[in-house]
Amino acid sequence: MNIERRHFLIGAAAAGAAAVVLGPVEFAHAGTGDQVRTLTGHIAYGAPDWVYIPLVVPAGVDRITVSYGYDRPEPPPGYDGNALDIGLFDEGGIGPGDAAGFRGWSGGFRSEFTVSASDATPGYLPGPVRPGTWHVILGPYKVAPAGLNWTVTVTLTSGASGTPFRPRPAPHRAAGRGRAWYRGDMHLHTVHSDGRRTPAEVAAGARAAGLDYLVSTEHNTSSAAGVWGEFAGPDLLIIDGEEITTRNGHYTALGLPAGTWIDWRYRAVDGALARFVREIHAVGGLAVAAHPLAPCVGCGWKFGFAGLDAVEVWNGPWTLDDEAVVACWDNLLVAGARTGEWIPAVASSDAHSEPQVIGLPHTVAFADRLDRRSILAAVRAGRAWIAESAAVDLQFGAAGGTRRAGIGERLAVGDDTPVTVTLAVTGAPGGIVRLITDQGLRSAVTLPAAGPGTVTWNTTPQNSRYVRAEVRRPQPTPSTADTMVALTNPIFLGRRG
Repeated sequence: MNIERRHFLIGAAAAGAAAVVLGPVEFAHAGTGDQVRTLTGHIAYGAPDWVYIPLVVPAGVDRITVSYGYDRPEPPPGYDGNALDIGLFDEGGIGPGDAAGFRGWSGGFRSEFTVSASDATPGYLPGPVRPGTWHVILGPYKVAPAGLNWTVTVTLTSGASGTPFRPRPAPHRAAGRGRAWYRGDMHLHTVHSDGRRTPAEVAAGARAAGLDYLVSTEHNTSSAAGVWGEFAGPDLLIIDGEEITTRNGHYTALGLPAGTWIDWRYRAVDGALARFVREIHAVGGLAVAAHPLAPCVGCGWKFGFAGLDAVEVWNGPWTLDDEAVVACWDNLLVAGARTGEWIPAVASSDAHSEPQVIGLPHTVAFADRLDRRSILAAVRAGRAWIAESAAVDLQFGAAGGTRRAGIGERLAVGDDTPVTVTLAVTGAPGGIVRLITDQGLRSAVTLPAAGPGTVTWNTTPQNSRYVRAEVRRPQPTPSTADTMVALTNPIFLGRRG
């Protein structure tokens, strides 16, 4: 069947950014066996972001299976080749943020998926197949100048529904050590999006890396939340989240209630980000700009940082784009020194599969307890530093007069008060400690080659409105002159202006 290319554009009121909706695909009344429709179409270069294929699903269907493919011609020099994502909405609708209709997303990672009451392909939500108009969503992520030819095959299977799927979400609390520093990787993927590790393998990797918590951040789907309870435990807190992959950058939602879904179908010009950040905040979560200067298509962050809770300044092994993000983030701290409003730094591995290392890097948060609320509160307040691995530890503080302050805090003393900054480091022999203020790099000291070391430095609030620390290994990477080992959020010095 070659679907008629009847379509119209729908704006933000109907389905987020402009999209093409094709004519509906009708199926006969359900009986026994399968009904199969094969659909074909062409997406022109410069097409809208989304193409919806309406499926009129009759009563009595137990399972929907979709497979797809598309051509990949060699593009001309200077142009991208074709890449086509796919997902599914049910009869609940396709409107912006319409969580009632969302049934799954696999991006370009799978060529086939299935949904039923009892089970679903990872990335998709098990649940009843109710009659009504469902939509396959195609996302032309990249389109060559010659366009993109696609084929979608839809199979409806009739019969009695199986045993309903029962989700097993992770608990919100682990045993912990009371008020303490907790290590966690806040950006991880499994087979529920484009990772190749199972949830069991990710949990095992987090434990092996010496982590206390992890955040599950699958691309544009909440499906993994239904299984994490099997792999959490007293020693490992698992927090639900999502990586929202818009066409103008990615951000993570940390601490979502199990099953909560955040829409990704908008660009910066649509002015929609604030709405979805409010949705994240309304359920107690955090919104974090992810790898904001990553060179991949659609990864560069174009939304600005207003309203966000943190920025991921280090993503995976240290590279030149991480170096640039740290520099950009540092420039944002000057305003925070005056007003007290600033955006903290975090880091994560963004690990998908071997040989990517879970916990390289990770965020160490000073929380009251090892529970979801406390970890998120610590990150939001900037009471956190970043480590290459659990082998690295540090203590960073500032003292002036009778007052002391630590990472993410303010040392509220007069402008002329002498301040002593102290950084003690273990696990980075021979590393270089860098102390950075609003005036830039102020001190660089090499740690002993034999092991731990402590660096002290003196200043005043008049001279330094904030101070933060970095530890670097004098070992180049393919794109940088050295390698980051650890870095801290700032300590602000002086009273607010």
